[in-house]
Amino acid sequence: MKLITFLFIAFPVFVFAQMDPIQQDSTAVEYILVEGDSIPKTAISLNEVLLLQQLKFDSKDERIKYLILKRKTIKVYPYAKLAAERLTTLNARLATLETKRAKRRYAKLIQKYIEEEFSAELKKLTRTEGQILIKLIHRQTGKTTFDLIKQLRSGWRAFWFNTTASMFDISLKREFDPLHVKEDFLIEDILERAFQDGILKRQEPALDFDYYDLSDKWLKNKTPETKQ
Repeated sequence: MKLITFLFIAFPVFVFAQMDPIQQDSTAVEYILVEGDSIPKTAISLNEVLLLQQLKFDSKDERIKYLILKRKTIKVYPYAKLAAERLTTLNARLATLETKRAKRRYAKLIQKYIEEEFSAELKKLTRTEGQILIKLIHRQTGKTTFDLIKQLRSGWRAFWFNTTASMFDISLKREFDPLHVKEDFLIEDILERAFQDGILKRQEPALDFDYYDLSDKWLKNKTPETKQ
């Protein structure tokens, strides 16, 4: 799926910083080292945790469908997360290139890198996995894959359309819409549970929605309030 693999561009740099607490004498005060200075800390910062409702299924088949959706969502989410990271890096890189020739040369280099690193693995995705990935790319970038292709291929020929999507009946214009599409809500629910269980690493979505509003609609049959 070359049209998808193009999103996995550039080379992210990860910087890890670790701050170890230092216990002084017998006092219950936590210290953090900041540029050589000891700053007392009397409160503990905790990550936000969502209280997830228990899912109920009307039948065994419905539960099996959910488990299949869960397996596929967890499989493709890292690609969508990586796509968002690559897009940010790509835009920053292209902003430094002034000429079309420089952009073409950069595109050619990236094309070779992508084909070697990602194409073979992404081609193994099934049609439904590919469609879920399309949705999650929209969730993480705020843009449909169609719009990303339209944006990124403009002005330079290295990014060309591949017929793989149409062959597998995948819509590149598909959006992630958990407010109106129940399957998308289930995908969001799967992600939230995977984040809290440490199965997936959270990346904030580019889209604006509230998980509790979604839960009220789909699990409690309540109409979500319209945000002003």
